Amino acid sequence: MEIPNINNVLFIWKVPDRLKEYLKNHLDNISNLKLIFPEDISKENLEKLATEANVIIGWRPWKNLLEHAPKLKLYINPGTGIQHLISLFKDLKKDHRDIVLVNGHGNSIFVAQHVVGILITLMNKIIHHHNWMTEGNWRTSDEKGKSTSLWNKKVGLIGYGAINQKVHQLLNGFQCNFSILRNSWNNSKEILISPIDKYEPDQIQDFMKKIDICIVAVPQTTKTIDLIGRKELEMLGKRGYLVNVARGKVINEKDLFECLQKKVISGAAIDVWYNYHPKEDKDGKKFPYSYPFHTLDNIVLSPHRAASPFDNLERWNEVIENLKKIASNQTDFLNVVDLEAEY
Repeated sequence: MEIPNINNVLFIWKVPDRLKEYLKNHLDNISNLKLIFPEDISKENLEKLATEANVIIGWRPWKNLLEHAPKLKLYINPGTGIQHLISLFKDLKKDHRDIVLVNGHGNSIFVAQHVVGILITLMNKIIHHHNWMTEGNWRTSDEKGKSTSLWNKKVGLIGYGAINQKVHQLLNGFQCNFSILRNSWNNSKEILISPIDKYEPDQIQDFMKKIDICIVAVPQTTKTIDLIGRKELEMLGKRGYLVNVARGKVINEKDLFECLQKKVISGAAIDVWYNYHPKEDKDGKKFPYSYPFHTLDNIVLSPHRAASPFDNLERWNEVIENLKKIASNQTDFLNVVDLEAEY
């Protein structure tokens, strides 16, 4: 009987014991998979281990690591953001390295829940009500704290990947009317759960005019940076709401601040920002932006936590599925990244 080739799977961070057990429990019955969880995660040791790796899993590979991995067939990035990997893997492709890059969408249900949570928090002014209650200000009138109904609103989804597909499901119960703007509809295979209006990027201003609520969940690419600026926010209008769980740079920072400050739109709920290494101000506070968003009364601020809970192990099921595929010599991996499209 022919002995199947062993696929060495190298994890490049200190994997928690709970996750190790979860992965082993789902993969131990596969004889040609060897899971490698190094105790020593120094670059030197990982580069040494990479020489025999067929699969590498982790968030931030470096050039030398991949150059030390001549047998590498599959790289799995367990998180959603991959803009930091595009140029690295493009260079490898130029060197005729045929490595499949896979992106993780295991957090999509948690992000979708966060979208709905911060949207309702914004529209129902829940933070304001909480603050008034802590100040002993009991039962303010609608003049001050009026909620906006989500029922029958026109919701626009920018991007229709794993996150916004789940947002669509969650908001459908409010009998909203949906418009979806995505890069292309040519090869779309999703089963849509409600009637929608379809848009593509060159129709973004018509799209923004049509909707009351804009939910942004697209990858950051050269084409999506500053996708939304002053013009688009003006089209969304004074009754419009914006939610961003994509990347900060998809929405122009200055235009967003000024449009909120001047009430060009009604409000925004933002989970992704512009400077992830902010310096302390004179009071020892750190703000991940260049404009004082925290001084505005029509924004919900969220510190890039939409993917929480991070310890939920079911988010690793996609990784497990892809490892099963490589063990059985399948190549139809989940969430393969198109390097040219950058997502």
